[in-house]
Amino acid sequence: MQRPTEHAAIRAAGQSAQALPPMDVLFDRLVHAYAVHDRAGLCLYGHMVVRLAGPSSAA
Repeated sequence: MQRPTEHAAIRAAGQSAQALPPMDVLFDRLVHAYAVHDRAGLCLYGHMVVRLAGPSSAA
């Protein structure tokens, strides 16, 4: 069952200009979310990993 705040949290994380945690921390959280079958966590940390790995400035 999805909660309405999950989409809001994912959307906010994708739009925030905050500094992201180091890659190893994000991967640890991603692995934990996978282990506990947390789909929202997988999306959230997956998007954060992609953001961190992507280009540092938007064109």
